[in-house]
This record gives sequence, structure tokens and C-alpha cells, in this order.
Amino acid sequence: MTLLKDLTRGLWRENPIFRLLIGMCPTLAVTNAAINGLAMGLATSFVLICSSIIISLIKNFIPSKVRIPCFIIVIATFVTIADLVLAAFFPDIHAVLGLFVPLIVVNCVILGRAEAFASKNPVHRSIFDALGMSIGFTWALLLISIVREILGMGSVFGINILGKAFTPFLIMVLPPGAFLAMGVLLGIMNTIQDKLATR
Repeated sequence: MTLLKDLTRGLWRENPIFRLLIGMCPTLAVTNAAINGLAMGLATSFVLICSSIIISLIKNFIPSKVRIPCFIIVIATFVTIADLVLAAFFPDIHAVLGLFVPLIVVNCVILGRAEAFASKNPVHRSIFDALGMSIGFTWALLLISIVREILGMGSVFGINILGKAFTPFLIMVLPPGAFLAMGVLLGIMNTIQDKLATR
């Protein structure tokens, strides 16, 4: 039951984007197309899961005074791996994501989970927590990306679904569109949460 709670915590109740409102930089910057949101979500998930495992394994060997620098070194190692893999195998996506992949090092979602959970819990719980947060972060990025791509280009993953008659809302693929999509989706999520709380 504890592992199930660890896994599901990040999906809704403590979703990094829609409930905790952390990790906003990539959320607003790269979600103009579904493929970008998915790629950033998967890259962040890889770093979060791997770093949580390593930090949980070595937590007893890290002096408390230098724990944050040690966490950052572990996280930066996996960010470098993710960055190099994207550059080697998915150069087009890497070019679009650009600077935001290296910035995963300072993503509050990853550092926050390292400090708040992985450094205080055993490996199996850290894996479930990281997996739940990763799925929550990725589905939130993907949802924002899909909404923006549909409204801004009439397509999802580059496949036109609204036809040639659709007039795209260009603002949705520009930076202000990220704020608009995020605001509307956050309002919907808060309404759903309020209704769930009153039951």
C-alpha cells in the first residue's frame, strides 16, 4: 500500500506541474509541439529515476554538509547522458530542446525529490516515488503540448487532425500560448480538485 501511494502521489495529488507548480521553465518553453513535450518528459524522467536510485543507494555515505553539491553531481551525470543520447540519436529534437536539456540539472522536481525523498528512503520506495513523479510530469507536459499543438497548428505529433479548413491560433505556438494553455488547464484542474474535495 505504501508503494502504491508513492507511485500515485505524483500523478495527481502532488503533480509537479499542476499541483506543486514546480519545473515551470521547460513546461512553458518547449511545449509548443507534442513531440517536444514528450521528449522533455522522457529525458527528465530518465534523470529523475536514475538519480533517485543512486542517491538512495549512497545517502548514508554523503556528509550532510555537502549533500546538495553531491546530489547535483549525480543529477548532472545523468543529464549529460540524456543530452548526449538525444544529440546522437534524435538531433532534430535535441536542436529544438536546446538549452533546456542541460537545465534539467537544476529542475526543482529532480532536486526536490532527491532532497525530500530519495535521501531519506530506501531504494524501492525511491524508485516508485520517482516513477510516479516522472509519469505525472510527463503527462502534464504532454497535455499542455497537445492542447497548444492542436490549437496552434491543427495537428498532434505532426499529424493534421483538424483539416485544411481550420484556421490555427498562431499565439498558441508562441510563448504567450504557453501561459494561456497553462492557465486554462490549471483552472480546470483546480475545479476538478475542488469537486473531489467536497465529496
